[in-house]
Amino acid sequence: MKISIVLFLALMTIAMGSAQEVAPKFEKQGDLVKATYFYEDGSIKQVGFFDNDKLHGEWVSYDKRGKKTTIAQYEHGKKTGTWLVLTNGMVKQVTYEANKVIDVKDLKETDLAFTD
Repeated sequence: MKISIVLFLALMTIAMGSAQEVAPKFEKQGDLVKATYFYEDGSIKQVGFFDNDKLHGEWVSYDKRGKKTTIAQYEHGKKTGTWLVLTNGMVKQVTYEANKVIDVKDLKETDLAFTD
């Protein structure tokens, strides 16, 4: 009976621990705030910056294995510059200007040093 209770409590502790989300981390860096978001297992999901509560500068997203899936650019909350989005071994290069898509190109992952 005691073994069953101990086993039950151990399983509940494991289940509760794995179901908890990992809180994002925020760090002041000059005038910006660096934000790091995590998957439930603690691996990094996304890293980027805020300026006055708006997305700003480079934002990088990762899959659960730590491989980059998106490199994005923002300017005070608006999409800008060249974004790279990895999907199924292909890379979409999307160019934004003032939050509007200007151009889209398909590239092969091997054309870029995308996985660093």
